[in-house]
Amino acid sequence: MKAVKERSKQKRQGAIIAELRASPAIRIAELALAHDVSTETIRRDLDELSAAGLINRTYGGATGAPATAEPLYDDRYRANAAQRMELARAAVPLIRNGDTLMIDAGSTTMFVAKRLAAELNDLTVITTGFGVASALATNPSIRVRMCPGEYDPGDGGVHGPDTISYLERFNVSHAVIGASRLDAEGPSDFNSASVWIKRTMFKQAASSILALDSSKFEQKALEHICPLGELQHLVTDTAPPAKLAKALSQNSVAVHLPEKKSS
Repeated sequence: MKAVKERSKQKRQGAIIAELRASPAIRIAELALAHDVSTETIRRDLDELSAAGLINRTYGGATGAPATAEPLYDDRYRANAAQRMELARAAVPLIRNGDTLMIDAGSTTMFVAKRLAAELNDLTVITTGFGVASALATNPSIRVRMCPGEYDPGDGGVHGPDTISYLERFNVSHAVIGASRLDAEGPSDFNSASVWIKRTMFKQAASSILALDSSKFEQKALEHICPLGELQHLVTDTAPPAKLAKALSQNSVAVHLPEKKSS
């Protein structure tokens, strides 16, 4: 009987992995109904698959990305929303009306784009992110150029040689990028294709700005974007911990925090 249950579990978990190849995310209730088992059984299945690094466990379900990779774009946008709204306010003083910018695709940069659209005018922005472009478009005084390229649903933007070639046509005042992680060696990202976009934007800009919430401090992602010394500005929601703060200071990276609201 125990062997039968084990085979049944293995078959069910195999089916869950197969379903995640076709669907970006699955819900516990749907899986329980499809396999005619309890939701508790499915939760145990997902916990085991997540522990093995085969799926990424989410609230109420799972995604197909391994736990070491970034969650899907929509999930990232919802995560740490309060911190990202705060850090977006810290980015505004670095930019003036009439400036030219490059902004890469991502959930954090979308928050920055929304704040720029609310507070500044007459910007010209070149972006790889459809969400960023939509956020900026709420302000009719902002001119938005959308890059060509291959669409990546993981970060809601485009990448590839066409994108890089297009970016290299322009020189801008500021490049604003996001990243998956930041440590004393510099920012890093899980998406190798987007890393090349970020590097190109920094190369074409007079000022390099990293927008990153504090949950990503003192961690590494798959690919290094640039040395810490190539950053000029970090906008974030909370002061970095001592070790990272020292490295930022030694590399002349200015840290910008949101102003405290008066009570």
